[in-house]
Amino acid sequence: MVGQSLVKHCKNIGYEILTVDRNELDLRDSYGVTKYFEAHRPDLVIAAAAKVGGIHANSSQKIDFLFDNLAIQNSLIMGAVRSNIENFVFLGSSCIYPKNAPQPMKEESLLTGPLESTNEAYAVAKMAGVKLCEYVREENGFNYFSLMPTNLFGPGDNYDLLNSHVPAALMRKFHVAKMSNLPSVKVWGTGNPLREFMHVDDLADAVWFTIQNPPNVNLINVGYGLEISISDFAHKMANVVGYEGEIEFDSSMPDGAPRKLLDSSKLSRMGWSPKISLGEGLESTYTWFTKNIELGMVRGYVR
Repeated sequence: MVGQSLVKHCKNIGYEILTVDRNELDLRDSYGVTKYFEAHRPDLVIAAAAKVGGIHANSSQKIDFLFDNLAIQNSLIMGAVRSNIENFVFLGSSCIYPKNAPQPMKEESLLTGPLESTNEAYAVAKMAGVKLCEYVREENGFNYFSLMPTNLFGPGDNYDLLNSHVPAALMRKFHVAKMSNLPSVKVWGTGNPLREFMHVDDLADAVWFTIQNPPNVNLINVGYGLEISISDFAHKMANVVGYEGEIEFDSSMPDGAPRKLLDSSKLSRMGWSPKISLGEGLESTYTWFTKNIELGMVRGYVR
């Protein structure tokens, strides 16, 4: 999802971009990645590749989430260093911050407390990537920095219910319920946790903004600035989809962190702000979703 949006924005800006399919190059293979960099000599690397998923995937595949993400980012970062590539953007996740970090979460909260257990493995890997970029910046003087996006949604997301994040999972559930005339939809958790959601095109815009206006710090939050309860978000999603049945919250399932709102004031002071409202973003994403279902091009969704 992020990679597709970055490519679209890159073409609009006028850069030449190199992309590689996972069938062509295993990003966990450090030797192969370094050889690829040496052959193509890019001026800039944006690390958007990662093994990602929602609460279920994170909590049930801890080994894979830790190992694969460490392997991917180590190959990319150190491959770039060995190839003397001086510009690198590492994309992390707001889950790197402590479970009970003061809200909104500042970059300085990193490594100040215990993590949320349901996504600890992914968070540990991402923190390692942030610190590795920081050390490269310190020791080599290269322009390596990390952006921490909030919860994302948009075209190209993964709609597999066992591996998807909240927006994609709820969009799929409500769409299936509407098409099947189901009387109710069950949502994991109590509905009480607060979350911040941002359209993926806003993240892509922020990435290119920071490339053109390099930050003088290692870590920058990228958020929308407003939060919404999972309950209110579920009802908003149901309205977008047009589902009119009941929404049931399953309190036997995990909630995750009680609250996750980023403090994006550093990026705001640099002159960037998000442009796509939550309502507008959900509407356009659902339009994309329904169109691409008909084309059989929605990842993780089998009709």
